[in-house]
Amino acid sequence: MARTKVLLLGASGSIGASTLDVLRKHAARFELVGVAAGRRHEALIEAVREFKPQVAALTNADAVKAARAAIKALDTKTEWLLDGDRHMVDLARELDYDVLLASVTGAAGLPAVLEAAKRGKRIALANKESLVMTGPLLTAICKQTGAELLPVDSEHSAIFQCLRGENHDEIKRIILTASGGPFRTTPLAELKKVTLKQALKHPTWEMGPKITIDSSTLFNKALEVIEARWLFDVPRSKLDAVIHPQSVVHSMVEFVDASIIAHLGPTDMKIPIQFALSYPQRIAQPVPTWPWERMSTLNFEPVDYEKFPALELGFAVAEAGGTLGAVFNAANEVAVERFLHEQIAYLDIYKTVRSVVDRHSNITQPSLEQVLEADRWARETAATAV
Repeated sequence: MARTKVLLLGASGSIGASTLDVLRKHAARFELVGVAAGRRHEALIEAVREFKPQVAALTNADAVKAARAAIKALDTKTEWLLDGDRHMVDLARELDYDVLLASVTGAAGLPAVLEAAKRGKRIALANKESLVMTGPLLTAICKQTGAELLPVDSEHSAIFQCLRGENHDEIKRIILTASGGPFRTTPLAELKKVTLKQALKHPTWEMGPKITIDSSTLFNKALEVIEARWLFDVPRSKLDAVIHPQSVVHSMVEFVDASIIAHLGPTDMKIPIQFALSYPQRIAQPVPTWPWERMSTLNFEPVDYEKFPALELGFAVAEAGGTLGAVFNAANEVAVERFLHEQIAYLDIYKTVRSVVDRHSNITQPSLEQVLEADRWARETAATAV
């Protein structure tokens, strides 16, 4: 059986590392043909040394300078593309591959995802921003070309699996679960004093800094709500969220007869990554099975929208559609970056995004150019907000 050719964009982050673990475990089934990273050149170089892909791209100029000697010393035939974000687009457009694993954080991964969709490729999507920004555009391209859009987010993969073989018209609610992050039980008044160190401590998942902050504010769940709106083609009225601290139930679907199908499993991203790569087959587990006693206590709580207003705003943005998703995403990226550099306070993240969203004139049926312009405007506006 011919191996599935994988293009991995975003190799140096946590999703990239988990993807490489899956490819390592199933080397007879998957072949890494292309790989790209931004700043963390050491991880990219190690991946090239081990997997020997046809092409590798390093997109950050400073990282290129630091990595040139190590790249030169590599004993592989890998072709290197250095210094340029467009290299990811070039790989998506020109390389011979079967699956694009898109895990580049933020809006930077969007152009490559669109190129893969135009080619009718399978897209294993860990870059939720692509759907948040261009949901109707991206899904329309996939329908036209036959491209497969498979979610890698644990919640969306769970929903996707719950819906296998089900009638879409019988969906009553898609219920996204959220751990509640490190501040689930923290009184609202104390959130004013949250430090960067506190916000970077997630109780369940090991993730990069941006997504860890998003999980603490529930902006991550807000982005997932918008993503689900387009990925599963459901209105806001069929989307809901619940706090589930154990993160054992990754999401649920309720049907019109009151039945609920839930997806349970270990908190390890290798499971949804592997499922997206091997779909429609399931193959040998990439992680140890959990003992049943770890699932003996499952708690569910309603979302405190006063404490987590980002999620309520996310529902409103999902309902509005248009360019508002791009604005919401861009403003949040800038606000989180400012918080990570300790330029604004923790609660200023939401204040920044809310301010930018409120000032935007939504275009309900935008072109790609209008989406990108909305993204640019939101970043510029968020940089000086609050």
